[in-house]
Amino acid sequence: MSFSQFGDKFTQHSGISRLMEDMGEGLRTPGTIMLGGGNPAQIPAINDYFNQLLLQMHQDGKLSEALCNYDGPRGKTLLLDALAKMLREELGWPITAQNIALTNGSQSAFFYLFNLFAGRRADGSKKRVLFPLAPEYLGYADAGLEEDLFVSARPNIELLPEGQFKYHVDFDHLPLNEDVGLICVSRPTNPTGNVITDDELMQLDALAQQHGVPLLIDNAYGVPFPGIIFSEARPLWNPNTILCMSLSKLGLPGARCGIIVADESTISAIGNMNGIISLAPGSIGPAIATEMIVRGDLLRLSEEVIKPFYQAKVSETIAILRRYLPEDRCLIHKPEGAIFLWLWFRDLPISTEALYQRLKARGVLMVPGHFFFPGLEQEWPHTHQCMRMNYVPDAEKIERAVQILAEELEKIG
Repeated sequence: MSFSQFGDKFTQHSGISRLMEDMGEGLRTPGTIMLGGGNPAQIPAINDYFNQLLLQMHQDGKLSEALCNYDGPRGKTLLLDALAKMLREELGWPITAQNIALTNGSQSAFFYLFNLFAGRRADGSKKRVLFPLAPEYLGYADAGLEEDLFVSARPNIELLPEGQFKYHVDFDHLPLNEDVGLICVSRPTNPTGNVITDDELMQLDALAQQHGVPLLIDNAYGVPFPGIIFSEARPLWNPNTILCMSLSKLGLPGARCGIIVADESTISAIGNMNGIISLAPGSIGPAIATEMIVRGDLLRLSEEVIKPFYQAKVSETIAILRRYLPEDRCLIHKPEGAIFLWLWFRDLPISTEALYQRLKARGVLMVPGHFFFPGLEQEWPHTHQCMRMNYVPDAEKIERAVQILAEELEKIG
């Protein structure tokens, strides 16, 4: 049996596929400490809230209504209306329901958007996606129909007190050439927890408008929800901006609900793509989100429950790391948001891919850093010195994993 070019490309092994396979294998293997995947925390107060909400929705007939009917190709109208109203009132954005579409998870949204604005054009030219600040989310790397769809820029690195550091956009060396059709940045960033500053974001917005290309902001962890962001960051949207959000990090990854806020022509295109590829987005996540907005709970829970939980967890995890790994052994990217810590082993004599294999053999799953630099065209040793760890698991598991990590680093020398 032979595949098409499409089939050959999407049956290749990829970083995101390996990550998901590791997650599945780890969940089936007793004793494995899962610090690799992106599952959000099981926050008791949030789980209780969803249990009560779903029970009430069931009693009101709203669950069966969501399960037994298709929504339109842009998603549940009730949620589009409620979300547009909330964004107008809370952030002052000039948005209507015609500026919003839903997808079956953010991963689908990025696949749509990357291939909508980049790739081969009718005139034979080719456009690419620019990531102005690598490292970036590994799930982007294989989401292009065309090969060589992405180009990224190395960051400036600012060393900070207490063994921390921070990446900044290097505006002097951005490869913003004529072949760029889309600029994409995540805020906060998976894997590093970096939040680009308001000034950096405004500069990127100005450059995007100057070059006539959209600025895509991946807001899966940001404001106004789920609010897993610990620094001051002003939300941005204008008709040249495409904002992607998600219900996953609220605690609903299984609902597979992505949200795109963009100009009407882009939203119309997404609706057409949804209709062709999946008929319509799923309905359960949007039904839950609609109820949360109507009850005034979406932003309240983000601010009062979700953000404080993760802020306490990241502080706890850094304290554990520092008990076993001194600053001269491991630098930590300043944790400004998201659910990961990014570790930099500057003097590691082996690659973090090799370190990953050693940790995996001892039942600890993390993710080596080289997967997070899609489109970086020049070799950079830094890409093989970093690892991503999820700080969501219980403190006891994290401490055991960090002990094992310290032991392996000691063996390596």
